[in-house]
Amino acid sequence: MSKAPAGKTKAIIAYITFIGFFIAVSMNKDKPEAFATWHIKNMFGLLLLLIIAIVTQFNIHLLIGDTIYWSAVVLWGFSLTMAISGKKAGIPFFSKKFQTWFTFLG
Repeated sequence: MSKAPAGKTKAIIAYITFIGFFIAVSMNKDKPEAFATWHIKNMFGLLLLLIIAIVTQFNIHLLIGDTIYWSAVVLWGFSLTMAISGKKAGIPFFSKKFQTWFTFLG
Protein backbone atom coordinates (compact mmCIF):
# COMPACT_ATOMS: atom_id res chain seq x y z
CA MET A 1 0.00 0.00 0.00
CA SER A 2 1.48 3.34 -1.01
CA LYS A 3 1.66 6.33 1.27
CA ALA A 4 -0.90 9.08 0.63
CA PRO A 5 0.59 12.39 -0.55
CA ALA A 6 0.72 15.25 1.92
CA GLY A 7 -2.36 17.40 1.53
CA LYS A 8 -4.63 14.67 0.16
CA THR A 9 -7.43 15.51 2.61
CA LYS A 10 -7.28 19.19 1.68
CA ALA A 11 -7.39 18.28 -2.01
CA ILE A 12 -10.51 16.16 -1.53
CA ILE A 13 -12.19 18.85 0.57
CA ALA A 14 -11.54 21.37 -2.22
CA TYR A 15 -13.76 19.36 -4.56
CA ILE A 16 -16.65 18.97 -2.12
CA THR A 17 -19.03 21.86 -2.80
CA PHE A 18 -18.29 25.51 -3.30
CA ILE A 19 -17.78 26.02 0.44
CA GLY A 20 -15.32 23.13 0.56
CA PHE A 21 -13.11 25.04 -1.85
CA PHE A 22 -12.87 27.98 0.57
CA ILE A 23 -12.27 25.65 3.52
CA ALA A 24 -9.42 23.95 1.64
CA VAL A 25 -7.90 27.31 0.69
CA SER A 26 -7.93 28.49 4.31
CA MET A 27 -6.51 25.17 5.54
CA ASN A 28 -3.75 25.31 2.93
CA LYS A 29 -2.75 28.88 3.92
CA ASP A 30 -1.57 27.67 7.33
CA LYS A 31 0.65 24.90 6.00
CA PRO A 32 0.89 24.89 2.19
CA GLU A 33 1.27 21.49 0.56
CA ALA A 34 2.01 21.11 -3.14
CA PHE A 35 -0.54 18.35 -3.77
CA ALA A 36 -3.36 20.32 -2.14
CA THR A 37 -2.36 23.55 -3.89
CA TRP A 38 -2.42 21.79 -7.26
CA HIS A 39 -5.96 20.49 -6.71
CA ILE A 40 -7.18 23.79 -5.23
CA LYS A 41 -6.06 25.61 -8.39
CA ASN A 42 -7.75 22.94 -10.49
CA MET A 43 -11.02 23.32 -8.59
CA PHE A 44 -10.88 27.11 -8.91
CA GLY A 45 -10.68 26.69 -12.67
CA LEU A 46 -13.64 24.32 -12.61
CA LEU A 47 -15.65 26.81 -10.56
CA LEU A 48 -14.92 29.51 -13.14
CA LEU A 49 -15.98 27.11 -15.89
CA LEU A 50 -19.23 26.52 -14.00
CA ILE A 51 -19.85 30.27 -13.73
CA ILE A 52 -19.19 30.62 -17.47
CA ALA A 53 -21.72 27.84 -18.10
CA ILE A 54 -24.40 29.57 -16.02
CA VAL A 55 -23.81 32.95 -17.67
CA THR A 56 -23.93 31.27 -21.08
CA GLN A 57 -27.20 29.51 -20.23
CA PHE A 58 -28.96 32.71 -19.29
CA ASN A 59 -27.41 35.19 -21.72
CA ILE A 60 -26.25 33.39 -24.85
CA HIS A 61 -27.83 30.00 -25.52
CA LEU A 62 -29.36 27.37 -23.25
CA LEU A 63 -27.95 24.35 -25.09
CA ILE A 64 -24.41 25.72 -25.20
CA GLY A 65 -24.59 26.57 -21.50
CA ASP A 66 -25.91 23.09 -20.68
CA THR A 67 -23.09 21.50 -22.66
CA ILE A 68 -20.47 23.53 -20.80
CA TYR A 69 -22.20 22.80 -17.47
CA TRP A 70 -22.29 19.03 -17.95
CA SER A 71 -18.71 19.06 -19.23
CA ALA A 72 -17.69 20.86 -16.03
CA VAL A 73 -19.57 18.27 -13.93
CA VAL A 74 -17.81 15.38 -15.69
CA LEU A 75 -14.41 17.09 -15.32
CA TRP A 76 -15.18 17.74 -11.64
CA GLY A 77 -15.92 14.02 -11.12
CA PHE A 78 -12.70 13.07 -12.88
CA SER A 79 -10.66 15.54 -10.82
CA LEU A 80 -12.24 14.38 -7.56
CA THR A 81 -11.39 10.78 -8.48
CA MET A 82 -7.78 11.78 -9.13
CA ALA A 83 -7.58 13.57 -5.76
CA ILE A 84 -8.99 10.52 -3.96
CA SER A 85 -6.51 8.23 -5.71
CA GLY A 86 -3.63 10.58 -4.81
CA LYS A 87 -2.69 11.59 -8.35
CA LYS A 88 -1.99 14.96 -9.93
CA ALA A 89 -3.47 13.80 -13.24
CA GLY A 90 -5.88 16.46 -14.28
CA ILE A 91 -7.90 17.81 -17.12
CA PRO A 92 -5.95 17.69 -20.38
CA PHE A 93 -4.71 21.15 -21.41
CA PHE A 94 -6.76 23.01 -18.78
CA SER A 95 -4.99 21.77 -15.63
CA LYS A 96 -1.62 23.05 -16.84
CA LYS A 97 -3.18 26.42 -17.67
CA PHE A 98 -4.95 26.57 -14.30
CA GLN A 99 -1.60 26.02 -12.54
CA THR A 100 0.01 28.95 -14.35
CA TRP A 101 -2.99 31.30 -14.23
CA PHE A 102 -3.94 30.93 -10.59
CA THR A 103 -0.59 31.43 -8.87
CA PHE A 104 -2.26 33.65 -6.26
CA LEU A 105 -3.78 30.51 -4.71
CA GLY A 106 -0.48 29.11 -3.60
